[in-house]
Amino acid sequence: MEEAVKNAGKKTIDWVLVFIVIVLILFGFLMVYSSSYPDGYYKFNGDPFYFLKKQVIAAVIGLVGMIFFASIPYKIYAKFNKMILIACVGFALLTVVLGIASNGAQRWISVGGITFQPSEIIKIGGVLYMADYFNKNRKNMGSLNKGFFPSLILIGLFCLLIAMQDDLSTAIILGGTLMVMFFCAGARMSHLIVLFLLAIAGVAVLIAMQPYRITRVIVFFDPFEYSQNEGWQIIQSLYALGTGGLFGMGIGKSRQKFFYLPEAYNDFIFSIIGEELGFIGCVFVILAFVVFAWRGLRISMNTEDFYGSQVALGLTTLVLVQFLIHVAVATSSMPPTGRALPFISAGGSSLMFLLCSMGILLNISKFSNTYRN
Repeated sequence: MEEAVKNAGKKTIDWVLVFIVIVLILFGFLMVYSSSYPDGYYKFNGDPFYFLKKQVIAAVIGLVGMIFFASIPYKIYAKFNKMILIACVGFALLTVVLGIASNGAQRWISVGGITFQPSEIIKIGGVLYMADYFNKNRKNMGSLNKGFFPSLILIGLFCLLIAMQDDLSTAIILGGTLMVMFFCAGARMSHLIVLFLLAIAGVAVLIAMQPYRITRVIVFFDPFEYSQNEGWQIIQSLYALGTGGLFGMGIGKSRQKFFYLPEAYNDFIFSIIGEELGFIGCVFVILAFVVFAWRGLRISMNTEDFYGSQVALGLTTLVLVQFLIHVAVATSSMPPTGRALPFISAGGSSLMFLLCSMGILLNISKFSNTYRN
């Protein structure tokens, strides 16, 4: 009887994962409105709900996409791995040629009035393609010629597709994710150390190619020395977190969002959470992502086949690495870079594609051997 119940439960999605994603989205609505209404009111014709409305629309579209992709058997993506690679290259080239510049970087494409970042698609495509590659070449992962070098070239290619759009932070997120997948596919530790050192060297070269990146690194070590210019964001973020204390100033009572902290509703929304909800609010967000990590990695470890395991691992790691970078920037633990807090920060295309990727993860959860009562 118990075995029959377990077998019946195997075809259901992971409802705990669904619950935590919905909680993060709803919490995001609250914080996007709280952190963005000054910008909406003063910059968009007196509409304090401007960013919230965009976030709700993106979430609705994303949830529809999540339901759609949750119904598609995940193994079908392995059959189209070559098309996925071609599509990623095509989107990258299209962005370079026809992309729309924003904040000094050409990272956007507009189709039929809808603007989105192709890098969000390339991230998911990179995970799907490399999962299939690692699955087919699993026996060769410990080999230098048949495992390390081909993997190095492919990981470098996907990172380059994003870096050429002047989006170094996303390239780092994808590179870190693919390295985790490579490790779990059976790579040797010595190979991973070499790959890690090469990645650091590559990031250093890309930083040296852009003066503003060099400035960010310099300012990171002593932001108060540049308090009136380049260090302004970091200092205001720390002020926000410090002002919040243990319990915060209360929802809607942030001071830094009144044009002291740029992009308060996006790149630094964690700082506003700390200011309005205090240390307790920050711990709540961190614990929510801990639960997300638990469910995502549990799906990966209990999936029936290695391809599904790698896809689940990659999609989970993408979210976690982005979360860690956002928090690290807000707390001045790394040089500032524009990176949204997953599910919470304002950002239409980011939220939509993120939810679509969660649909793939939920479909994989149907075939997990984990018992869910």
